[in-house]
Amino acid sequence: MYPFTKQLLQYNQKFKNDKIALLVLDVKGNYHYQVKKYAEEFGLLDDLIEINLSGKTNYNPLHKPNLKPIVLANRLKTILTLFSENNSESYWLDKAEQILAECIKICRLYNNNYVTFLELHKLITMPNYFEEKIKILRELFISAKLDNKDVYDLNSSLDFFYKEFYNLDSRTKSILISEITRITNTFISDYDVFSTFCPKKENLTFLGFEDVLKSGKIVVLNINVAEYSLLSKILASYLKIDFQSEILSRISNSQIKKSAFICDEYDKYCTKTDADFFSVSREAKCINIVSTQSYSSLKNALKDDASVKVILQNLINKIWFRTDDNFTIEEAQKQLGKEDKEKISRSFSESAKETKFSYITNTLNSENSNISETYSTFMQNDFIYDTNFFTQNLETFSCLTFLSDGNIILKPQKLKMHPYFK
Repeated sequence: MYPFTKQLLQYNQKFKNDKIALLVLDVKGNYHYQVKKYAEEFGLLDDLIEINLSGKTNYNPLHKPNLKPIVLANRLKTILTLFSENNSESYWLDKAEQILAECIKICRLYNNNYVTFLELHKLITMPNYFEEKIKILRELFISAKLDNKDVYDLNSSLDFFYKEFYNLDSRTKSILISEITRITNTFISDYDVFSTFCPKKENLTFLGFEDVLKSGKIVVLNINVAEYSLLSKILASYLKIDFQSEILSRISNSQIKKSAFICDEYDKYCTKTDADFFSVSREAKCINIVSTQSYSSLKNALKDDASVKVILQNLINKIWFRTDDNFTIEEAQKQLGKEDKEKISRSFSESAKETKFSYITNTLNSENSNISETYSTFMQNDFIYDTNFFTQNLETFSCLTFLSDGNIILKPQKLKMHPYFK
């Protein structure tokens, strides 16, 4: 992954008027060192935006005033699917999405169009706090400070909460609140996390990917998934969705800019929305570079075979290292195809004119016998690379490649890799 990153940053150094915008997701907490090293080498440190808990970059994922509440809530729902072991029961996620959308509407009305995870958490978990904000909105309505759109949003939210949400039985309501607070509590339970991702509006330093794509900047998420499991997954998934949405919106506006998405241990952050994005990202000139331990890891994360296959088929260039995962091997064999192979069969036969039974040895003894051996060859259509090739023939620092030069697909072949640390 490092050589690809180096090539992209080297391109930005050479073509400063046509820079490639990058989003790099650092799962283990060590990739950002290499990105920073390359950025310094090519004079691109001013383009580097590192999102971590150091306090240097303040980012509010919910501050998207141009997005409709239901779109913003749908992003949070997508993230919730990462933590749900069984996604077949959609009622809880769908209803959680609706609650979040209505809370975002209300929060924007009383909080100067600014939404944070803290406000959402309070609105959902504290009925008294919710009533206090409704009183504020009532005063704004009476004093005619709300326009027609604001009044409509307020009425629809009040109808939902007073006629539906608060009329749910206590158990159902508790489950829905618990589902939502899996996200909100992550951002308010730790001071460093809260101050970085729930800052005041005037303290924001990173507003999203509009300027990143326009200026060709480099955004690196540096939050170790082992130390901050939920936080890392939420932010990585949200940044990825935000990045993808901004890229796709530029297609409709004919403002396409070159971009790249890089993610090691991709199975930790993959979502079903990636399948849709990868299928259209070529038109948007977005380079997707991802790595994973196996295809089974993606299958376990998405729990959807169709989405896994769509993602795999849209990744044109593939590099396979040694693996014991049968699903990975089978899918790789299918993609690489079959060829006619010569097979050899060998057989032995024995015939005898006289056979007698020996009562002493309790065996049959043949006389006047002869032995014949037969060889035969035939052609059989079989996979180009068998299972043993993936499990035994790929040594350390060697791989099987299936690559394209942009015009033609190159013949699959085994290559020796040169480790970057050598």
